[in-house]
Amino acid sequence: MKKLFQILSISLFCSVGVFAQLAEEAAVKVPIQQLFDGMKKSDSTLVRQSLMPGARLESIAKNKSGEVTVRSDSFEGFLKSIGKATPGDLDERLSAVDIRIDGEMATAWTPYKFYFKGNFSHCGVNAFQLVKTAAGWKILSIIDTRRKEGCE
Repeated sequence: MKKLFQILSISLFCSVGVFAQLAEEAAVKVPIQQLFDGMKKSDSTLVRQSLMPGARLESIAKNKSGEVTVRSDSFEGFLKSIGKATPGDLDERLSAVDIRIDGEMATAWTPYKFYFKGNFSHCGVNAFQLVKTAAGWKILSIIDTRRKEGCE
C-alpha cells in the first residue's frame, strides 16, 4: 500500500508539472496568434498589442548573386502595411508551433505558408523571441526565412 501511495504521489507530481508546462505554452501562443489574427483582419492595433516596445523584425534571404542577407524592417512600417491592407489579404498559415520556455523567455519556431489576396506568395520559418511581462507574453523579435520553392 505504501509503495502504491508513493507511485501515485510521483505520478501526480509529474502530471502537475506537465499541465503547468502545457498551460505556459498555450500562453506563449497567445501573442503569436494575435499577430496573425491582426494581419488577417488588417488590424494593426491588434498586432501592436502582441509586441514589446522596440520589437524587431528581420528576414533572411539570398540576393540575386546568391549571398545571404539579413534585412531589418521596422515594426512601424509593418504595422502601416497591415493597416492599409484589405481584411483577408494577408494570410499566414502556420503548419506547426514548437515552443521552448525558460523562465521569462520563450522561443517559438513556426513553419508557414503566406498567401496574399488568396494566392500563394512564399513559405519559410518564423523564429519568435518572446518575453513574459506583467501583461503576459509579448513578442520581442521575429526573424524569418522566405522562399518560393520547397514549400511542401
